[in-house]
Amino acid sequence: MFPWYSFLTYAVITAATPGPNNIMSMSNAGRLGFRRALPFNLGIWVGFTIVMALCTLFCTALSALIPAIRLPMLVLGAAYMLYLAWGTFRSSGAIQEAHAREGFRSGLLLQFINPKIYLYGVMSMEAYILPYYGGQPAVLLFFALLLAFIGFVFTLAWAAFGSVFRLLFSRHARAVNTVMALLLVYCAVSLFL
Repeated sequence: MFPWYSFLTYAVITAATPGPNNIMSMSNAGRLGFRRALPFNLGIWVGFTIVMALCTLFCTALSALIPAIRLPMLVLGAAYMLYLAWGTFRSSGAIQEAHAREGFRSGLLLQFINPKIYLYGVMSMEAYILPYYGGQPAVLLFFALLLAFIGFVFTLAWAAFGSVFRLLFSRHARAVNTVMALLLVYCAVSLFL
């Protein structure tokens, strides 16, 4: 049975935590307003979808060619999650603002240089999806679209709340970071259960 709870926990935490998409969406919406920042966010969604489809193809091909790669990928994925958990727990909650750009094209192109979403896609495919649905292209496409949609929803949330998220994270940084870190540890452990 597919581990929906741990998969969605991982996907939501990874999509909700600060990264280039979320920070730039927040910054753009803070400067331009939600509506005028929407083209940038739509560019993120399209680019995110393309990257998730490419990650799905890559992981499917790699898993088919080298089946023994699953265990090393799980170990690396779990180690990465524990690293993220440690970094999240130790984080001060201060959010560094990147130089914001606006427009659909900027959002689209950002996805091809955003390492966070590559790790998100590869880890999701190798640890959660391919062991259950390898060789089922329609299901794999569904999951690629689902991962992109989850990322897009949280990008919109960061844009919608703009500076409110910054205030929330800075006021309650220790509690938020502790909860997210513990959930990431849960995700890492659940890979082997």
